[in-house]
Formats: sequence, C-alpha cells, structure tokens
Amino acid sequence: MRKGQEFVLVAERQKKIVELVNERLSIRVSELSKIFSVTEETIRRDLEKLEKENLLMRSHGGAVSIEKDQGEISYLEREITNAEQKGSIARAAVRTIEPGDQIILDASTTAWYVAKELPDMPLTVLTNSIKAAIELSKKEQIKVISTGGTLLSQSLSYVGPLAERSLGMYHVNKVFLSCKGVHLEKGLSDFNELQALLKKQMMEIADERILMVDSSKFGTRAFSQIAPISKVDCVITDSNIDEQTIKLLEEKNIKVIIADKPR
Repeated sequence: MRKGQEFVLVAERQKKIVELVNERLSIRVSELSKIFSVTEETIRRDLEKLEKENLLMRSHGGAVSIEKDQGEISYLEREITNAEQKGSIARAAVRTIEPGDQIILDASTTAWYVAKELPDMPLTVLTNSIKAAIELSKKEQIKVISTGGTLLSQSLSYVGPLAERSLGMYHVNKVFLSCKGVHLEKGLSDFNELQALLKKQMMEIADERILMVDSSKFGTRAFSQIAPISKVDCVITDSNIDEQTIKLLEEKNIKVIIADKPR
C-alpha cells in the first residue's frame, strides 16, 4: 500500500471515530479497536490526535463527545425542569446540614438549589459547579473550594483529570448529588461519562452519601454508570415516589426522606 493510500485510510478511520463518539456520546478504546480491526495502541494514537484537534475528549479507557457538551441539557433548561420538586428536595437536604460540616455539592441544578437555600453559617463546601460557587460566594461564613478542571459550558461545571485530582486531596462529611437515572439493580447513572466519574469519586471521599432525585428518575438508566445503589446512604425525593420503591430502598438500609409537597 502506498503512503498516500494509507493516509486516506487513517483519515477516514479518524473521521468515523469522531462520528461514532458524537453519536454514542462515549465509547471505549477496546470497542473502537474491534470496529476498525486495528490495535488499541493505534486507536489511542488516533484519539490523541483528535483531542489535539478539539474533535473529542479522551477519557479513562476511551473518548467522549464534546459536541454540545456530551449531549447534556443546558443549565437554563434544567433549571425549569421539575423546579418545584427540586426546590422542595433542596430544602429537605439543607435540614440535614449542620454548622461546621464539610460537604460536596455536585453540578446538578438540585445542588444549586441547595446552595441558594443554605443559610449563612460556618461550613466548607467543595464543588465543581460554577453556579453553586457563585451562589455561595454571597454568604460570608461559607468557605467555598472549587475543583477546577475542564469547563463544560452546558452544565457550567468542571470535569476531567484536574477536577479528579483536586477531589483526591479532600475528605468530607457529606456529599449531595443527583443523577439522570436511578435503578435498584443497575445503580446510579448519568448521560456524561466525565460527570459520572467525578460523582463516583465524590461518593468515595464522603462519610455520608445523599442522593437528591425527583421520583421520575427511578427505574431509568443513562449511559454512564456512577455507582451501585448500595453506596447511597440516604435518598431525598418527592412525594410521588411509589411505596414499593420506598420499601425496596429501606430493605437495602437506605434512608428515604420525602420532601414537602410543592406549594
């Protein structure tokens, strides 16, 4: 094969890799290796080149799309989705926070509602959310630590290796997080692999893991696995959750808090 032909084949493969990543939002090196019948090392070189060209972002063992920030719904759109339930859940979450606590807030809109509802009291908050950090900056007694990292403009949050290394420096009392899917057998999941990886690490460095999700999230699954449901200590949700789900959660020794009904 002449050098020119080989270049065309490589370019075509890399073009198709970008198409696949954007279509699936996330894909692993091993899968790409099988699809294109080349070694995993070849795929890694392809991904490195494509990342330098800002066509995708490498992740642990694969790549994720940067088209429309990994398919995430924009923050403005998420703010108005189930807003009343999120506000009620956030107020219930705030009642579990005590002065002197060291907590994590993820980049979910529910966590932003928590930041809004928090009274100005002695507290340390670690977050990857720009919106939560700005909200907390108005409260003099709350110490805010931002993870830093790669900015996802749709969710106004930081992800990636820098954010993950930053989390590794800390230990907290409680983590407050949300996710896109909660399945009693398959666990917690999110659309975005980078967010999922960060939320998994957030859970690992916390003594108590508090999941804030409205009832519509139960029984659903998103693309990227975060953690088994057994890793959750407490679920705060709305009054539309069914009794069977509550029973199954409590059988797994997970505390269930039903937030006030929307006003």
